[in-house]
Amino acid sequence: MGSELEILSGKQTFYSRILGRKLVFIWSAPQNYKDLVLPVLLMNDGQDYAAMSLAKILYSAFHDPGIRPFLYIGIETNRQRIQDYGVSSGADFKGRGANAGKYSQFILKEFIPFLKKEFKLSSETEDWVYFGMSLGGLSAFDIVYTHPEQFGKAAVFSGSFWWRNRAYQRNDMADRSRMILDIIKRGTYHPHLAFWLQCGTADETADRNKNGIIDSIEDTQDVIRELQEKGYSFPGDITYVEIQGGKHDPGTWASVFPATIRWAFGKTAY
Repeated sequence: MGSELEILSGKQTFYSRILGRKLVFIWSAPQNYKDLVLPVLLMNDGQDYAAMSLAKILYSAFHDPGIRPFLYIGIETNRQRIQDYGVSSGADFKGRGANAGKYSQFILKEFIPFLKKEFKLSSETEDWVYFGMSLGGLSAFDIVYTHPEQFGKAAVFSGSFWWRNRAYQRNDMADRSRMILDIIKRGTYHPHLAFWLQCGTADETADRNKNGIIDSIEDTQDVIRELQEKGYSFPGDITYVEIQGGKHDPGTWASVFPATIRWAFGKTAY
């Protein structure tokens, strides 16, 4: 990748012994990145780099005096996506996400140590942020929430919080089969963690319990409530952005990405 936008970018491969295959990742950084100790933005579904126009978005962020310089890392996925992403505690009721535990270990035990050797990166937990969209957002949230010793923030765009350990049962008002809710409940409150959650009102049309709220928004609202029960403030520790007419697509996610970067790395509180 070139530097016509006055940022430095590259595409590299990394072999994961844990996953047993090579993974491709894209990195972008300010031109003077070798002189800096940088916070990190990890992102699942890095293959959406072009679809989300991230070169232009990152160019603007790197030239914004109100945003701290940072390193962007987008990890591409392939046909293994449905097995790699999910929650590390186990597969869903259809067997999807069977490798999510291994993917989490790849990130923590292989990829992050590799990045720390390749780049000059911050050792501050709060400086490590994980972004993800859809199922990649569920993965990012799960990894951050269950590994607060490594990360400070999770940003989830149209997150697949519907991921279940059994099929949805009609009239199940508590609906605890959504795996992320019990993951949050079983976790421990960590005051340094912060969460950015985004939905679009046109993410989908499904409304499984017929209450007039599409599932993606309701699932996200329930995650917010579960986080509040754990002790996180809303608003405050939790930021929720609902985009009128926003869809489950790269264009919608790109539209809010600059604000999410500012939330993550802004020099003043978002």
